[in-house]
Amino acid sequence: MFNHYAIQQRLPWRAFSRGLAIHLAAGDLSEHTALALRLRGIERSLTGPTRVSLSETDLLSAARIIALDDVEHRPLVREQFPTWEVSITFWSVPDIDRATVPQALAEIERRVQELRQAVALHNLRTAR
Repeated sequence: MFNHYAIQQRLPWRAFSRGLAIHLAAGDLSEHTALALRLRGIERSLTGPTRVSLSETDLLSAARIIALDDVEHRPLVREQFPTWEVSITFWSVPDIDRATVPQALAEIERRVQELRQAVALHNLRTAR
């Protein structure tokens, strides 16, 4: 979603997705995510081709690191990348075991729009 809007706005940032427990998920992309992208007219090519585990290299290369579900992801970050916890922004987007798909997607979309606006504002300030 972020990449779609960033391209439209000609923002120089791109998002990439990584997982902390991809062995627990089936398939390349959640069917809920795939449907949400289709309904919004967002090309599937703007997502990664498959699920990828988060690595130290990913963390080092990222300008901003966001974990969607604080409750679920913070313990995994502490376990797998303990020194990175303080560098990660944890959103409070509950996974579908604690929220409905529409609720979770609406919160992700709201947060992505806020992030997109912040990046656009940052780019305006640095361009001056």
